[in-house]
Amino acid sequence: MGCGRNDDVADVRRHDNCICEVVRAIRRIQDIRDDRDCDDCRTDCFLTPLGSLVSPSRQRANTRVFMLMNDEGDPFKAMFNQRRRRNNSNEQGNDCASCFSVFFRVQNVFDNCCATLQVLEPRDRQGNRVNLFKHGKLDFNAMCEVERFEATGSCVTVDLKCFCAIQCVRDVFIECDED
Repeated sequence: MGCGRNDDVADVRRHDNCICEVVRAIRRIQDIRDDRDCDDCRTDCFLTPLGSLVSPSRQRANTRVFMLMNDEGDPFKAMFNQRRRRNNSNEQGNDCASCFSVFFRVQNVFDNCCATLQVLEPRDRQGNRVNLFKHGKLDFNAMCEVERFEATGSCVTVDLKCFCAIQCVRDVFIECDED
């Protein structure tokens, strides 16, 4: 099992995984969206209300964007469908590397720390797709270009116990696909 956990552990409680609890909290925050205390850490996943991770002022938000990391500190990536809701003629169409993202929105948490995550497409300030992967490797400089996110309609189901870190990125409004 990941993160140095012992497979011999017989008593796996429902709430014994910090990543699972953080994703559950994000889901609750996305659902509640009410005003509460602020915290000094601007990217704290437990910060409420939804919209608190938006700087410098609050705006309407329905999604807390986050990344998951494995036990080596590498971001988890997932593929998304490149079919676009809207056409942008400035985008390159068939670059397979551009159909991977490390950014997610929680859709559902169920059973013993399983979750359905929607893959979010990274966009720059002008709304153009950001290709996060160059030559099969995550390009950290490209990650700095990401200013916006767009729903892809592509989801992945994960076992949250397999991750060792979570980083909340930003609270945003995601226009959900109607397809």
